[in-house]
Amino acid sequence: MSSHEFIKGTLKTIILKLLAQNKQMYGYEITQRVAQLSKDEIKLTYGALYPMLYKLEGEGLLVTTTEIVDNRARKYYSLTAEGKKLAKVKVSELQRFNEILRVILRDNEKPNVSLKLWAC
Repeated sequence: MSSHEFIKGTLKTIILKLLAQNKQMYGYEITQRVAQLSKDEIKLTYGALYPMLYKLEGEGLLVTTTEIVDNRARKYYSLTAEGKKLAKVKVSELQRFNEILRVILRDNEKPNVSLKLWAC
């Protein structure tokens, strides 16, 4: 995918969704899962991923645990109860936004959904 603008606007939701689906994940695992699910169309950089993980942790939406794997410390991320709630909300919002975009980008068809999003 050539534009990082789309990733930047959806990274929080992507991370929350993946962590909601999995009990816990570590950074590299998140990047690999996104690449796999997107058929390598989306490649998260560590420079984008880790600041967002730290931000989510600071907001109380996720917690970390450290485990030793192959004689190395591995930091796992998991959602708090509030993080799980927010994941549902953010995914729902993004799905709705995608529906609206599909309507806007369609050629010569009348929209069949009400467009009630406000520009931020």
